Amino acid sequence: MNTIKSEIIGELKQDEQFDDWWESEPIEIPFFNNKKINIIFMGLEPESDTEFIKEADEALKLFIEKSETDRLLISNLVHKNCMDFLNAVGFDESNQQLWNIKDENQIWDLVQPTGILISRRSYKEQDIYVDINCECDWEQEHGLQLVFRQGKKITRVSQIDGHLTDADAYGKPDSEDELLSQFNENGNNSKKEWWKFWK
Repeated sequence: MNTIKSEIIGELKQDEQFDDWWESEPIEIPFFNNKKINIIFMGLEPESDTEFIKEADEALKLFIEKSETDRLLISNLVHKNCMDFLNAVGFDESNQQLWNIKDENQIWDLVQPTGILISRRSYKEQDIYVDINCECDWEQEHGLQLVFRQGKKITRVSQIDGHLTDADAYGKPDSEDELLSQFNENGNNSKKEWWKFWK
């Protein structure tokens, strides 16, 4: 079985079914109180994307430095995702516990991370994104995903749908993607983006 080496999380083994998937052993993730979670590099063909592992390691280093405190900073976004779903489906007594949440931080008691996917965005700036897939008590069919661009900043909170950004999911410009556009406004543009201004 083929393997690749990450300086941050060690050895990843090539998936037997998908040649461009590489999976680590479970890694302690401080963001989730050191819960051990498998990390998968997705869409990686080492010969054709020689920078992937380096960029993935940079993103993982930044993400793994995040703590429970960082997680609580996005409680409002996850709670909003829950409330938006509940409002969309209408009141159901089985969801009473969710409607009763008073403290947004309590939402994390209803979220169970299942895996972390590292992949390169197919469109636009082609940055590396850290995509955390979770099960959650409100959206049991499609789950919850938390996406961090370059491992730095949350840029999407949504159901799991295979897209890294709302812009890609809904075919709209990055500037109209609320969280993604905030990443740009904070001066965290990738080098690839900065070159656009100097051409």
